[in-house]
Amino acid sequence: MPLEIVTIPCLSDNYAYLVNGPDGVALIDAPEAGPIIAALEERGWSLGVIMITHHHHDHVGAVAELKEKYGCMVMGPEAEKDKLPPLDFALPDGFSGGNGDGLCQVIAVPGHTLGHIAYYYPKANAIFTADSLMALGCGRLFEGTPEMMHESLSKLAALPPETMIYSGHEYTASNAKFALTIEPDNAELISRSEAIAEDRRNNRPTVPASLSLELATNPFLRASEMSVRRQLGMIDATDTEVFAEIRARKDSF
Repeated sequence: MPLEIVTIPCLSDNYAYLVNGPDGVALIDAPEAGPIIAALEERGWSLGVIMITHHHHDHVGAVAELKEKYGCMVMGPEAEKDKLPPLDFALPDGFSGGNGDGLCQVIAVPGHTLGHIAYYYPKANAIFTADSLMALGCGRLFEGTPEMMHESLSKLAALPPETMIYSGHEYTASNAKFALTIEPDNAELISRSEAIAEDRRNNRPTVPASLSLELATNPFLRASEMSVRRQLGMIDATDTEVFAEIRARKDSF
């Protein structure tokens, strides 16, 4: 049974995701109960499990209400269990479970927070990255270091290029404007930026995006590219140093 993935806009710019597969219906992050309940009821689905990526309120704010309504399990990163709503199961890095296309692997991606995890469905070519790798960007370093986030993104960049990246926010238009300051002559980035503007004019989500597209256009995955290094004047720097400079420029953009 192939996965059916539903993108749910929540709050002002968050996304939650319903994943319906061989093991039932899972919810990736719980920013706001109303839109999630509406999406479930529209499809006649019940919720089996909430899978949390990290402890920030805009990703867990609706957990208690949804658990009370559906009696579902709650899972989340073991490294953040003391900061999360009560977990039925704390997930360590490398944990895997599920059947068929529903096989899910937990990947630790610290940086935005120290215990942030991503949920990877290798047979379905899908990964839910929340505030680690984002469309044309990456999450702010609220708890981790540039070295930590660069290592996390490098792990994600090594996945198959056809993997679809489901990130946690609709930040892509702003990210595109910044990316163009790093690679103003990147033809694929220019084309993508135009498509993003059209999507947002029509209120369409800009996620998911393929990893191959991110590798070609996302400056946070392109620290080793000479075009990026020239623009920053960092020809001889390490990849981590280039990444840190890009992150610092984005923070002040």
